[in-house]
Amino acid sequence: MRFGFGMMCLALILAMPVPSATRPALAQATGEPTETEADPRPDAVVRSGLPVPRFVSLRSGQVNVRTGPGVRYPVEWVFVRAGMPVEITAEFDTWRRIRDWEGTQGWVHQSMLSGRRALVVVGGMRTVRQRPEASAAAVAQAEPGVMGRLDGCRDDWCKVELQGLEGWLRRDEFWGVYPDEKVDD
Repeated sequence: MRFGFGMMCLALILAMPVPSATRPALAQATGEPTETEADPRPDAVVRSGLPVPRFVSLRSGQVNVRTGPGVRYPVEWVFVRAGMPVEITAEFDTWRRIRDWEGTQGWVHQSMLSGRRALVVVGGMRTVRQRPEASAAAVAQAEPGVMGRLDGCRDDWCKVELQGLEGWLRRDEFWGVYPDEKVDD
């Protein structure tokens, strides 16, 4: 097979190593920044200083969830529920890798997230109580998948607001808080 001068140049260009600044890292494809990407220019990396993992909620009613931390990555999901609780599992620059209560993960821009705490009822039907006691009167029954606001936690109980009704749920009856996490009222 005979190659012309143009084909030889193309072959040489393709065989040349790509500078590391422009080479896509394997870790980016999996959503994990590499050590060299974590701090390419200290002044360009924004670190929130907040703990990871942590719970937050979606700020918008339409949030694109991408396969990696940047707009060059394809949109894999679109969340359409403002106020839905999500867990931040990683940070890279202004991008946050999140996970929802069903395990769906991806990257979103930090502007699409709110520090407001939220919850989603999991398991079976749950009784919302007037006080943080198992014997307290019922305020409402909540089905799995109902979302609401998390106002604070005391020991095993958390104050919640679900569709305009306030009351208390045990922290193991919903997703959106860690077992021993302190959440102020």
